[in-house]
Amino acid sequence: MPLARPTSPAIDGARLLQRIDALAAIGAIDGGGCARLALTDEDRQGRDLVVAWMRDLELEVRVDAIGNIFGMTPGWRTRAPILTGSHIDTVRTGGRYDGNYGVIAGLEMIEALRDAGITPARPLGVAVFTNEEGSRFQPDMMGSLVHAGGLDLAQAHAATDARGVSVGAELRRIGYLGPETPGFVTPHAFVELHIEQGPVLDAEGTPIGAVEDLQGISWQEVTVVGQSNHAGTTPMRLRRDAGYVAAATANFLHDLAHEMGGSQVCTVGRIELHPNYINVIPARAIFTADLRNTDEDLLRLSEARLSTFLDAISARTGTRVSSRTLARFEPVRFDANLVALIEDIAKGLGLPTRRMTSGAGHDAQMMARICPSAMIFVPSIAGISHNPAEHTEPQDLIAGANVLVQTILALTECRED
Repeated sequence: MPLARPTSPAIDGARLLQRIDALAAIGAIDGGGCARLALTDEDRQGRDLVVAWMRDLELEVRVDAIGNIFGMTPGWRTRAPILTGSHIDTVRTGGRYDGNYGVIAGLEMIEALRDAGITPARPLGVAVFTNEEGSRFQPDMMGSLVHAGGLDLAQAHAATDARGVSVGAELRRIGYLGPETPGFVTPHAFVELHIEQGPVLDAEGTPIGAVEDLQGISWQEVTVVGQSNHAGTTPMRLRRDAGYVAAATANFLHDLAHEMGGSQVCTVGRIELHPNYINVIPARAIFTADLRNTDEDLLRLSEARLSTFLDAISARTGTRVSSRTLARFEPVRFDANLVALIEDIAKGLGLPTRRMTSGAGHDAQMMARICPSAMIFVPSIAGISHNPAEHTEPQDLIAGANVLVQTILALTECRED
């Protein structure tokens, strides 16, 4: 695969950082982070700002019925574009780079090419996908999943948050229930630039990761029904303690991940107890189980082990245990040629690089269903993310954006329909 032309054009680093700061000011929280949950007023304000930037760049802005935003250069209707982008929704205690960096770097890519007087041989686009985080509505990566045909639009619109408010109602309320049919544009290729959200690049001092695969994800919500009773007068042997089942399951999953080893990780991220009083045995527990592995067979094994454990502890404790799937995605291997191109581009820019796996879910894994896709990672200091302390050094942000520019430019020249 041919490489990009020499290193010009380059992004304007100061402008990139200024735009990151401007977007981070919307929904800002203590510690420098952001709280822009999907389809909230803060998300609407962030969307409005990004759309304004797109229009400043004279991009054609199109919004689809799941709220995905696309800023496109001319010609996208007649020739498949090269697409980049990510998301701007955050978790409740998020940082300023997760998702946002990839969107803003995409805009900087468009502007860098324009500043250099380069008209790419293929149309380009920058995407902002809806509800990537899945913190308010499940499943996560919702917008890109609907776009790629993996989730029915009506089902996505019907998803509700903890207050019973639906995705469709919120899209309408914030003005982003767009007219385009999801999937209205099929990219020629998709490249997502993102912070690593893990410690590997930072620990190694490596500025660029070429992401070749992505872990499969299984999210389940488990409900345990026991019996509420007095914490002081009920003997341990006579309890039907839903809280104990939740705690025992968390311990089981922790041990399971260590036993399986490899890329297997397990997390109980949310536990709700009822009635939630210090002196009352919980009658009900609702908790989440997050299982991930790069191997589909091993991911299925971890799910089966969890199911067997829940059956056994239900019988032993006299509780009723049920579970429902919140999200389930198989592992993804990204396009080998595109991964190699990213690696070569980085090396050509004098940037050490490594092949790596993503432990987090990303929109690129959904786009890989419909077009060649891959990801570029830059370091996260100490691997911290989904936290206001999330940080990536400016020189790494700029380096990653320059790798994106050159990768996109090379793709416009070396891939034919």
